[in-house]
Amino acid sequence: MNNPPKSPPPFSLLTGQDLHLFNEGTHYRLYRQLGAHPTDLGDGAGTYFAVWAPEAERVCVAGDFNDWHAQRHPLSIRGVSGIWEGFVPGAVPGQSYKFAIFPRKGGPPLFKADPLAFFSEEPPKSASRIWDAAYEWRDAEWMRRRGHGLALDAPVSIYEVHLGSWRKTGPDGRRASYRELAPLLRDHALKNGFTHVEFLPVMEHPYYGSWGYQVTGYFAPTSRYGTPQDFMFLIDTLHQAGIGVILDWPCSHFATDGHGLGLFDGTHLYEHADPRQGFHPDWKSFIFNYGRNEVRSFLISNAIFWLDRYHADGLRVDAVASMLYLDYSRPEGAWIPNRHGGRENLEAIDFLRRLNAEVYRGFPGVQTIAEESTAWPMVSRPVSSGGLGFGYKWDMGWMHDTLKYLAKEPVHRKHHHDEMTFRLLYAFQENFVLPLSHDEVVHGKGSLLSKMPGDDWRKFANLRLLFGWLYGQPGKKLLFMGGELGVRNEWSHEGVIDWSLLHDAPHAGIERWVRDLNRLYRTEPSLHGLDARPGGFEWIDCADRDHSVLSFLRLGGDLPDGRPSPPVIAVFNFTPIPRMGYRLGAPQGGRWRELLNSDAAIYGGSGLGNMGEVQSRNESLHGRPHCLALALPPLACLFLKPIL
Repeated sequence: MNNPPKSPPPFSLLTGQDLHLFNEGTHYRLYRQLGAHPTDLGDGAGTYFAVWAPEAERVCVAGDFNDWHAQRHPLSIRGVSGIWEGFVPGAVPGQSYKFAIFPRKGGPPLFKADPLAFFSEEPPKSASRIWDAAYEWRDAEWMRRRGHGLALDAPVSIYEVHLGSWRKTGPDGRRASYRELAPLLRDHALKNGFTHVEFLPVMEHPYYGSWGYQVTGYFAPTSRYGTPQDFMFLIDTLHQAGIGVILDWPCSHFATDGHGLGLFDGTHLYEHADPRQGFHPDWKSFIFNYGRNEVRSFLISNAIFWLDRYHADGLRVDAVASMLYLDYSRPEGAWIPNRHGGRENLEAIDFLRRLNAEVYRGFPGVQTIAEESTAWPMVSRPVSSGGLGFGYKWDMGWMHDTLKYLAKEPVHRKHHHDEMTFRLLYAFQENFVLPLSHDEVVHGKGSLLSKMPGDDWRKFANLRLLFGWLYGQPGKKLLFMGGELGVRNEWSHEGVIDWSLLHDAPHAGIERWVRDLNRLYRTEPSLHGLDARPGGFEWIDCADRDHSVLSFLRLGGDLPDGRPSPPVIAVFNFTPIPRMGYRLGAPQGGRWRELLNSDAAIYGGSGLGNMGEVQSRNESLHGRPHCLALALPPLACLFLKPIL
């Protein structure tokens, strides 16, 4: 085999400082240097390539520009950095390529996709594509003020979307493109009052059924729906309409496909060599070696890339619990303790803290959100205070308890009253997002509507009750697509949302209920201003288990004119029994307006209510100086506030 070429390329994007920072694990803008960068040197167009493969004997570039010849265009090694680089004349945007990596141990070359490619061939093809990812953004106004969109005191209502099954177009039922989706998704989110759209992973993935969680191209939006510029257009369209964008970011594991990161240079480069650390038993995927400096540079650069080049407003980090625990989903003897003999993954903890510190340092207007399912402390507290540094954490406990409770027949709910009150014992230990996500409507779990007990009337009433509970509770909101229509079938990535349901009154009523809840949540500061602070919530009565009724106050925030926002009472009747004259303590006297009633006829309910308002009584109750005598509709919730 020939020795690596010694002559340097015509030019290099890598400085000595770049190499030092990369090998040190502190280079967080690798996408500016590594990968494929189209360049015109004056005497002809071509592309500069750079790739990390420290254990390779030789690295070449094969592609459309050289008839996929494995050795025609060799790269040069840069010192001891492990990075190979070179300029290939005639390699231009649009052409496909892979790196031909010759392992030191011999054997045929490994044909690998570019880990930092901006674009890829559409699966099942697997080559990278040379691409100029320039785009003229028109979201400057949004970018100037986006720091307010995900703030702790802001109304945050997230619409979670899987792009391939949200909408299809054309008589052939093909998947809609990024550009086709842009106005449709914008209009739907605006109509229903969502503040943000969160996309399931868009990074290139070979297996469509992984929903994007088994990634091979971390820097490339999937080509299934169009080009990088097409995806930028989708984000740009949402931003111009005042809708934020959150990207689901799977850094906990990666796909084992042969063209991907696994065994990249013939060795375990990105993953741990020992399968007890480097292979995930549940997902049959590789686990990153978070203790390797260059891997940290790669991953943090990737997070920064989506915030920088794609203007993402937040990153939802998937499966954080699997990163934190060395014994996650592993039996005794199938995991390796840390250097202190414990189960905590010290390298992953350090990585997450570095990630969050760098994100908030470089992009103070964005947020990171952890999907973390255990009681790990201080997930959403600053690194400087000993926390992991996330902005928010999903409250998985709230989701499980709430769905478990509402799945029970109402006659049994009084025996499980604590399942609905327990959450408030820890509700302010983290900055929480309350998720009703895709994970709850797949793998035989059924749709949200199908989880509810009873006949159709009761199912729809219970679903309205669930959404009312979501929006009344302190914490930001997340709803997976289709929930706002009350779809009957569980989600399938091969299917599509049944939009024809909106022609049926009960389903149209669910959508209107979600729309009005979003409007109320956004316009009433007391429902969001202190979402993450104990002062924003007070129980009125959490002990009426015999009637399965819960009531509380939401407080805090200011009106546009600077005056304190009036309190909002939320009361929930979890039985199908109407309760007339139900007495409830109130913090102030006078008339109280019925802001929303989930049993209103416009939502598909029976129409029982309080004729729009109720006059308080000068009687103390529940430790309050006044009380209200309410008509509580069956399986319904009310929101009320004082008339000033």
